Amino acid sequence: MALHAAGRQSLVDSVVDQLRAQLAAGEWGVGDRLPTEHALAEILQVGRNTVREAVRVLVHAGMLRSRQGEGTFVVSVTDPASALRAVQRASIRDALELRTALEAEAARLAALRRGPADLERMRSALDAQQRLGLEGGPGAADTELYADHDVEFHRAVVDAARNSALTALYDWFAGSVREALVTALADREMARVNHADHRVLLDAIACGDPAAAEAAARHLLERPLRQVEELLAEE
Repeated sequence: MALHAAGRQSLVDSVVDQLRAQLAAGEWGVGDRLPTEHALAEILQVGRNTVREAVRVLVHAGMLRSRQGEGTFVVSVTDPASALRAVQRASIRDALELRTALEAEAARLAALRRGPADLERMRSALDAQQRLGLEGGPGAADTELYADHDVEFHRAVVDAARNSALTALYDWFAGSVREALVTALADREMARVNHADHRVLLDAIACGDPAAAEAAARHLLERPLRQVEELLAEE
């Protein structure tokens, strides 16, 4: 095992970093049980309390899981926080492709699982957005509020999918979606929001047509994705 003795400063952080590195390097795989606290303390030359606190940090991070009477097991060899930070740093094209994947599946499921309240929420968001009148481009209207209404519409679609994991992921991702939209509204070279396309998506969900809803969700992001690819090709 390639662990080494921890230094005197920030012992818990040092142990966390070493355990995280070992997980990433494949020292233990998903489903494997970690050595006992006593064994890890001997290897790292730290106290068992330090090991216990470090393990708690990684349990909270979603990399480990403790089972009473059985030990501590590996859930993931990748730190979820690092993965989320990587998404935040992703290029516009990568973010749009990820957004397409999330929203297309959400739309498909929403067509199968939506209720009257979901449809009303979607309609209200679209109506409020359209009243701001930014389809032709940003002007005197409040672009921030306009973006809020757009994100609310897409959140409503995702929530209507009745998938807690998808909702949780999109809730985190929604901030990046909003930021990208505000930036796009200020850039006259980027495609404008097409309200008709949003209505097509809403109608497909309301009609309970999962294939049409998925296709409509993909179509919504085709133009901006194509424009981004064209701009990248010109660089």
